[in-house]
Amino acid sequence: MTLITDSEHLREFCAPLHDVDFITVDTEFMREKTYWPQLCLVQVAGPDDFAAIDPLAAGIDLKPLYDLMSNQAVIKVFHAARQDLEIFLNLTDTLPSPVFDTQVAAMVCGFGESVGYDHLISKLTKVHLDKGSRFTDWAARPLSDRQIDYALGDVTHLRIAYEKLSARLEKEDRRGWIEEEMTVLANPATFITDPEKAYQRIKTRGGKGRFLAVLRELAAWRELEARRRDVPRNRVLRDETLVEIAHHVPQSAAALAKSRGLGDKAAHGPMGKHILEAVRRGVELPQSDWPTPPVKPDLPRGIGPISDLLKVLLKKVADDTHVAGRLIANSADIDIIAGLGDNADVQALKGWRREIFGNDALRLRAGEVALAVHGNNLVIQER
Repeated sequence: MTLITDSEHLREFCAPLHDVDFITVDTEFMREKTYWPQLCLVQVAGPDDFAAIDPLAAGIDLKPLYDLMSNQAVIKVFHAARQDLEIFLNLTDTLPSPVFDTQVAAMVCGFGESVGYDHLISKLTKVHLDKGSRFTDWAARPLSDRQIDYALGDVTHLRIAYEKLSARLEKEDRRGWIEEEMTVLANPATFITDPEKAYQRIKTRGGKGRFLAVLRELAAWRELEARRRDVPRNRVLRDETLVEIAHHVPQSAAALAKSRGLGDKAAHGPMGKHILEAVRRGVELPQSDWPTPPVKPDLPRGIGPISDLLKVLLKKVADDTHVAGRLIANSADIDIIAGLGDNADVQALKGWRREIFGNDALRLRAGEVALAVHGNNLVIQER
């Protein structure tokens, strides 16, 4: 078991990894009490070496690690990469690149939807991982041998998983599919919440016009306040409290104090002042600046049976190609294709998804092909 706690050993470990084709990477972090994830451990494995890096060690300089993450000649392999990538973006203002996500690759290769790391490793390597340290306190020091051993297992076995998935993608000529999916993870906007758009993450039962204007201002204030204090959003105010305030539009601290989950002390203090200012900004916005609710496509009535037929086709395609159906198209995509046909602006009609499903879906909708049962198999027939 290897734990790097000083800059010199980190440089020595990272230097030869600049010359390999790929490395596997994982992180351990804590986020329950903070807005930004607190990086507690980074695990890296090359073809012949591996180590856990302690970013909390006194005086350690992580620049060699960051330089390795930005080396365009080395593929960075993660499993379920989003949170790991967000951490590196927060620390360095850049994303590791290029990236290969084995969870996405597993969905393309027939291992089901959002397959977990331990399940994937079990399927590909027949190794059953001990996940007993999954919910450990990674910020506490010193780390135990068991913690380090568990953490390193998340990158050492990942090497074999990557090689097997990569070989399968090459064999089935699906490497381009993964590269298409990785473009989302290469975009910093995927990981950054714009305060002006934070209200879109809040579930509401309807609402439009001035309500959305006030909610947008409240959510933007909360987003910035959570960042300033480095606490989770709900530690500032819960979603349901923001929605209630946006509905009632209080104009005074006394009225604000009646909001569930706020309280008299907070309403009459500095927080209450900021909340009322956000409410005022939303109220004073001209109607032309009000946010508009998400526009759902105006779908014709009676498309339910068509959607059901397209879902049967999707199930067939998923079974034939061994690709998770949810990765190809979701229910909303299916309904929009059923209603709008060629005019549907959905992912299922773009790139590799159109190639394996979208084109046949449009032809089925247009009556150019039909689904038929031959023996125990469902087949597509020309009409």
